[in-house]
Amino acid sequence: MTVKGSASDEGGGRYLARTKPHVPVVRRVATDDLSSEEIRVLRELFATAWGSGSEAFTDEDWGHAVGGMHFILDQGGTILSHASVVERELHTGGHRLPTGYVEAVATEPSHHRQGLGSAVMREVDAYIDQSFQLGALGTDRFAFYERLGWVVWKGPTSVRTDSGLARTTEEDGYVLVRLAPTSPELDLSAPISCDWRSGDVW
Repeated sequence: MTVKGSASDEGGGRYLARTKPHVPVVRRVATDDLSSEEIRVLRELFATAWGSGSEAFTDEDWGHAVGGMHFILDQGGTILSHASVVERELHTGGHRLPTGYVEAVATEPSHHRQGLGSAVMREVDAYIDQSFQLGALGTDRFAFYERLGWVVWKGPTSVRTDSGLARTTEEDGYVLVRLAPTSPELDLSAPISCDWRSGDVW
């Protein structure tokens, strides 16, 4: 808490004016409701968080992150953390599962280890639980997501194309799922497939 002291000449007294710290707030914003300024700030956040080179956040990555719901953490009027959820359909064990697929998870590097990313993901998890039969994402940051209740899909992964299933062996072991209240009973070692999209399919 920030405490400001101010001397008062009236009655020789002294008082402390207490001001509350900026409390982080996570907003839900549909892509269509993002302002141009919010998009600009988010793209700057992604550029900072992912850096340059092979890991840089691209226009194609942004294309994967839009079309659904954005979860934006503001503190003191500054955007510090973000994740988005877009709807996809995953198939496994004869089930066609409406899935909340998580994209563009990023936190301003200077604010790491302050719980901001976890705060965003808790809102994401609640949204997935309310809106989808499954949550999914692709990552190698297992510990962060597993402590929030996500689990590694252990079965082989594929993508559905016009010519049939195509294995995505490089993604095996890097897809995590969140079981929602409406999830059917699933075998996490069974094959699973996603719908096709350009770029990274998972």
